[in-house]
Amino acid sequence: MPTQRRLAAVLIADVAGYSRLIGSEEETTLSRLAAIRSSIVDPTVAAHHGRLVRVTGDGLLLEFASVIDAVRCAIELQRLVALHNDEIPLFKPIEYRIGINFGEIAISDDGDIAGDGVNIAARLEALADPGGICVSARVQEEVAARLALGFDDMGEQNLKNIARPVRAYRLPQASAGPIAQMTPSAPALALPDRPSIAVLAFTNMSSDAEQEFFADGIAEDIITELSRSRALFVIARNSSFTYKGRPAPIRDVGRELGVRYVLEGSVRNVRNRVRVTAQLIEATTGGHVWAERYDRELADIFAVQDEITASVSAAIQPALERSERERVVRKPADSLDAWESYHRGMWHFSRVDAAENERARRFFQRAVELDPQFARAVAGVALTYLHEITLFRPQQRSVNLPLALEHASRAVAIDETDATGHAALARALWFSGRHREALLNAQRAVSLEPNSATAHGALGGARLWGGLPQQAIEPLETAMRLSPFDPLMPLWLHFKSRALYWSGDYDAAIDAASHSRQSFPNFRQPYNTLIAALGQVGRTDDAHAVLADGLARFGEAFRRLMSLPLSDLRELRPEDREHLIEGFRKAGVA
Repeated sequence: MPTQRRLAAVLIADVAGYSRLIGSEEETTLSRLAAIRSSIVDPTVAAHHGRLVRVTGDGLLLEFASVIDAVRCAIELQRLVALHNDEIPLFKPIEYRIGINFGEIAISDDGDIAGDGVNIAARLEALADPGGICVSARVQEEVAARLALGFDDMGEQNLKNIARPVRAYRLPQASAGPIAQMTPSAPALALPDRPSIAVLAFTNMSSDAEQEFFADGIAEDIITELSRSRALFVIARNSSFTYKGRPAPIRDVGRELGVRYVLEGSVRNVRNRVRVTAQLIEATTGGHVWAERYDRELADIFAVQDEITASVSAAIQPALERSERERVVRKPADSLDAWESYHRGMWHFSRVDAAENERARRFFQRAVELDPQFARAVAGVALTYLHEITLFRPQQRSVNLPLALEHASRAVAIDETDATGHAALARALWFSGRHREALLNAQRAVSLEPNSATAHGALGGARLWGGLPQQAIEPLETAMRLSPFDPLMPLWLHFKSRALYWSGDYDAAIDAASHSRQSFPNFRQPYNTLIAALGQVGRTDDAHAVLADGLARFGEAFRRLMSLPLSDLRELRPEDREHLIEGFRKAGVA
């Protein structure tokens, strides 16, 4: 039985084609494995401070306290085993697949280990190429900033007996597989300076030739929708449809069209139902970034086409943005261009931490230095000042708000058609009490990019602070649906709970604020809404418990906030301010 639990890096290695090797060269294979174990595995594991937990006929289970040690050990093992193979070319090569995960393990009395930390490593090992290494996202995050390794994103993987998808990464330089030996079929085009995508014609999997028009229509409409985003470089239909009807490797498509991402899909019609599948692939690595399946009744073929087009288009951009952020994290900071510096900034911004917020600002500022007309990066600077006001240093409001307003206004002046600039300006304006202007800019952001989560979040915020709380809920929920892992998620959750409060739905406000507080415990605003809502329904003891938690987390500054001098809520309309104060008074905290 397990006697203790701890976090550890788990490395699992397995010999590729072991049964084949044993079947043809049993004695030789066993002898070579024993030699590899004594001359390579044992000294290499010891040198990297690992523990050899278990050895099977063809497999190894290793535990490391350090993720860095685990990855270095894996790379060295693969290098030394490859040299071993080179020294005896007459025999079939012995090649390990290696999977590495970082997670919780259970340790039994005899020193064996088990748990999801081990199970995920085993599933990742099965995804690795012979001679290759596959790691989880937790390992990649730990290693990327400290080791100069070029991870390839394999996208989210549904692993057997693992409840949630696991994002996986490949270390291609450790692989001796065929990918490294591929030769281009056509000259490669230079990649654009922003995320680039080609949408291939969807494949008609039905026997009905009429469905060809339906399949083409979905792909064409997705191209049209994506082309509305100024943040994307979208290949025109006339080019991407040239691959229709002829098989072409995704890497070749990406190389020939000069795009980083390719969307492909299929359509199947069976008994008045239609199934559409779509998958977004990073062309340079073959890794899956996003995939979805849609099953619909085919009563109105055009309505179904519109619905699926909207769903796919809305899902792609957040997936692309996440992939871009993760990709640039793997590059040395001094090699980033303006667009990559912006996405590195967004990666740091998404960490929702005071120090990371400052790092994000530095990358945004560097992007602006490289390209002074980069409106989105200028808006990014504004967002860091706004985030600092809201999350980290509210006492700096008098300094940071003018800076946020200045940068957001400048972003819109540089590019009036950039939705991010209008969304940032809307937020700066409502903080300044200029609610009508905030609403106009938020509406403009949504009209420019209907699939932008940031734009919908800005519209929800502008309506909320501008006296339209019930109308704020729908765009806020849209923002959260469009980008469920967005760095602005704590704000949107807070806005929704406050919208419910100001709409008089106190029980729903309590539920929403409690969820927000649990998800982002170091974000103070949900505490305020929760205390006020608890006061409105007479739950004063619970309100005081929340206040005590707020004081423990945020200190006396939190109590001063509860006293609510008008200067602390100057952006609120008088009636909204009084409504909030009323809740605090009923809770007995003001």
